[in-house]
Amino acid sequence: MDEFWPVADVLAYLTGTWRVERSVRDLASGAEGRFTGTTVFSPLDDGGDGLLHHESGTFTWQGVARPAERTLWFLPGQRAGTADVRFSDGRPFHTLDLGTGRHVADHPCAADLYRGEFTVSGADRWRTVWRVGGPAKDLLLTTEYARPDGEPRRADDGPR
Repeated sequence: MDEFWPVADVLAYLTGTWRVERSVRDLASGAEGRFTGTTVFSPLDDGGDGLLHHESGTFTWQGVARPAERTLWFLPGQRAGTADVRFSDGRPFHTLDLGTGRHVADHPCAADLYRGEFTVSGADRWRTVWRVGGPAKDLLLTTEYARPDGEPRRADDGPR
């Protein structure tokens, strides 16, 4: 991706439904997996500011398919238009600022380091690439997000 799509307001941009395709590669063993499903960003149940991120679908690892899901909170960040991403139990995960259309975030987890790169290529397409390294992990997770056909695009989600 050569050009990035600046996003003035992360929460407004993400709101709605996204198709998800994720490849998971264990760089040490060569094993590969795939997740396909849907991510929905919806208002928080308690009516507070922010979004509930709920991902659900099927994860296939070494030929075995299983249902998979996860939930995150995307709360308003310290600066306008940014987000503070948290696990569903409230623990901090990372910040997210797509003002330039690209953001890099780190999340230390015990002896491992998760480094994520977020890139936006348009009103209906974005991507994350997480590299996970540590004593027992050497993973590459690449996720493509796209709005389903017919999903309305937000007029205010274009380049500035």
